[in-house]
Amino acid sequence: MFAQSTLSGSKAEQYAQLLEQARGLMHGEHDRTANAANLSSLVFHALPDLNWVGFYFFDGKELVVGPFQGHPACVRIAIGRGVCGTAAATRQTQRVPDVDAFPGHIPCDSASRSELVVPLYAGDTLVGVFDLDSPVLDRFDADDQAGLEAIAAAFIQSLQPA
Repeated sequence: MFAQSTLSGSKAEQYAQLLEQARGLMHGEHDRTANAANLSSLVFHALPDLNWVGFYFFDGKELVVGPFQGHPACVRIAIGRGVCGTAAATRQTQRVPDVDAFPGHIPCDSASRSELVVPLYAGDTLVGVFDLDSPVLDRFDADDQAGLEAIAAAFIQSLQPA
């Protein structure tokens, strides 16, 4: 049985603990919807100052909202559009300190002020993106990016049968 514990220590240590919890939560499960749902909840409840955590999955044409925690979201996002579409198109994490300053930002939740989006690729195949929004300007730093990229990598790894 999975048991979430309170994170402690430095930010890097907290992300190491969160990654361990994420791996435990996904252990033995290969279904992307199940793992995305549980990861969204885990991260949303573990980290401060977030108003949306979730996944968009690539359906062969565009990104479609998947499991998430937070207010209702945009359902479809074109590749290359907004923060999520840009992360998917460039294959690079987008860390946006002020979403209002991001060209083409899609305001799904008007409360969001900063955003971090990690592209999800299995080899050369686009799976989707892992998206986090915050009502706080400049919420995400390099430690957040590294920690969330590690969690995203664990998610992709969980989709591979042993």
